[in-house]
Amino acid sequence: MSFLGFWRRHYRDIPRVRQILLVASRHGFGHLVEQTGLQRVLSFGRRLVSFRKQPLPCHRLSAPGRLRSMFEELGPTFIKLGQVLACRPDLLPLEYAKELAGLTDSVAPFPFAEARDIIEKDLGAPLGSLFASFEPKPIAAASIAQVHQAVLPDGREVMVKVQRPNIEENITRDISILRGIAQLIDTHVHELQPFNVPGIVEEFNRTINKELDFFIEGSSAAQLRSNFTESTVLYIPEVHAELSSKRVLVLERIDGVRIDDYAGIERMGFDRREIALKGAGAFFKMVLQDGLFHADPHPGNIFVLPDGRLGLVDFGIMGRVTEENREHFASVLVALAGHDYDALTRQYVNLGFVSEESVDIDQFKRDLKEDLAELLEPYYGMTIRQIDFGTYVERVTHLLHRHKLKVPQNLYLMDKALLTLEGILKQLDPGFDYFAAAQPYVEDLVKRKHHPRQLLRTAQKNLTALSDLANNLPRQLRSVVGKVMRGDIQVKLQHEGLRHAVRDLDRSSNRIAFSLITAAIIVASSIIIHSGQGHKLFGLPVFGLIGYVIAGLFGIWIIIGILRSGQL
Repeated sequence: MSFLGFWRRHYRDIPRVRQILLVASRHGFGHLVEQTGLQRVLSFGRRLVSFRKQPLPCHRLSAPGRLRSMFEELGPTFIKLGQVLACRPDLLPLEYAKELAGLTDSVAPFPFAEARDIIEKDLGAPLGSLFASFEPKPIAAASIAQVHQAVLPDGREVMVKVQRPNIEENITRDISILRGIAQLIDTHVHELQPFNVPGIVEEFNRTINKELDFFIEGSSAAQLRSNFTESTVLYIPEVHAELSSKRVLVLERIDGVRIDDYAGIERMGFDRREIALKGAGAFFKMVLQDGLFHADPHPGNIFVLPDGRLGLVDFGIMGRVTEENREHFASVLVALAGHDYDALTRQYVNLGFVSEESVDIDQFKRDLKEDLAELLEPYYGMTIRQIDFGTYVERVTHLLHRHKLKVPQNLYLMDKALLTLEGILKQLDPGFDYFAAAQPYVEDLVKRKHHPRQLLRTAQKNLTALSDLANNLPRQLRSVVGKVMRGDIQVKLQHEGLRHAVRDLDRSSNRIAFSLITAAIIVASSIIIHSGQGHKLFGLPVFGLIGYVIAGLFGIWIIIGILRSGQL
C-alpha cells in the first residue's frame, strides 16, 4: 500500500491516526513513522516535537518496555493487541512477549445509565422487569466490559457483564487503521518483514471479534458446564441465555474465596494440597479429555467454594484442542518421561509446527532432534516429577522460535494456561507434582487411543482417505499431463532481496531525475537573468528569480531526503 492509498482509505480517521503516530513517536518509534512515510500526516511542528524531543522516561525503558507503555496509552484496542501478542512468542521476539504479558486492562467504569440503556435495548424490556434488584456500582471494570451484581425476580443472584458503549465501533476503526499501518510497514520496513505484521493484525482481528461477542462466551461457558455437570472437583456457573445478548451476559453468581487467599482457604478447613490436586485434575480433564479449556486461569478467575469444589468465572478466552492434538500432547509427555528424542521430534512435527511443503522435513527432524537433546541434557537422569514443567515449556518455546516455526494459537493458549496454573498451584503446595497430576489423564488417553473401537475407527478413516486418493489420482494425473502438453506448467523463481533492490533502484532513479530537473531549472533561470529581459525585481528578471527559488526548494527537499535515508 502507498501513502496515498492509506490517506484515501483513512482520511476520515486522521485525528485517531495522528494520535497513534504521536504516541508511537513519543515512545521512541518515530523512526518507523518516518520509514513508512506517515510523518506526512503530522504537522511540521508536531514532527519536530515528536521525532526529535522524546521524553527522558522513554530513553530509560527497553524497547519492549516502551512498546508496552505505548499500548497502555493508546487504550483498549492496543491493550488487547498486546495481550494477544503475549500469548504468541512465535510472532515476535520472546523479550517482547514477556513484557507484554504484564499488560492489564483495568480502567474506570462507565456510567450506570449507559449500562442500563444497553441492557434495556438489547433485552427489549425495562431493567426493573428483568431484575428484582440491580447494583448500579460495578464490582469490576475492564477495557471491553464491566460487571454488576443483580438479583433475578425468583431470588437467584447473578452477575451481569455489560459491554462498553461504542467499544466495537472503536476497535473496528483501530483495526482498520492498524491494517493500513501494517501494510506500510511490510512494504517499507525491511527488518520487520519476517514478522509478517499484516498477519499479526489479521490474527488479532479474529481473536478480538470473538471476545466482543458475548453469545460465544456464553456458549463456551454452557459447554464447559455440561462437561463438569457431575463433577465433585469443579463448578461452572449457569448461563442465563434468555437474559443474554451479543453485548450482555448474565451468569449465576458463585460465592467463595480466591484461590490465592491462603488464609481464607485454611479458615474454610480445606487442605491446600488437595485444592492444588483438584485444580490440576480439572484442567487436565479439560485439555486431555474434553478438548475445551479455560485459557485465562489467573487467581482472580478461580474460587474455592464452601463445598470444596473450585469455581471458574470469565469465559472470554477459551481454547480448543482437537482429539488428534490431544493424543499428540499426551505422547509428548510420555516421550519426555522416557527422554525419547525421536518421539519428541515426531510429535512436534505432528502437532503442526512445521509442514513438509515449507521445509526439508528430514533435515528439520535431524536439527530439531539435536536441539532437543541439548535442551533436555540438564534433565538427564531426572525422574519425570523432577522436571520443572514451566522451564521445559519456556525452553521449547525458545527452540521453536529459533527455528522460526509458527505454532497454532490454541496450543500456545494451552501452554500459557498450563504455566499460569502451575505457578498458582505451586504457591498452594510448593511440593506439587504437575506431571503426577497429569498421569491418570495421559494413561486414560493412551488407553482410549489403543482401544479396539478407536483402532477400528482410525482404520476406517485411513481406508476412506486411501479410497479418496485412489479415486482422485487418475483425474489429477490427467490434469497434470494435460498442463504439461499445453505448456501451462510454470516454474516460479523468487530472488530473496530483489523486491527491495528494485524499490531502492527506483527511488535512486527518481532522485536523479529530480536532481536533473532542478539543474535544468537553475540553467534556465541563469539564462533568463543573463538576458535581462522581462519584468524585474531588484533589478533582476522576475521569472529568473522565481526559477532560483523553486530550484532552491527542490534542492533542500533532495538534501532532506538523502539525510533522512542515512545514505550520503
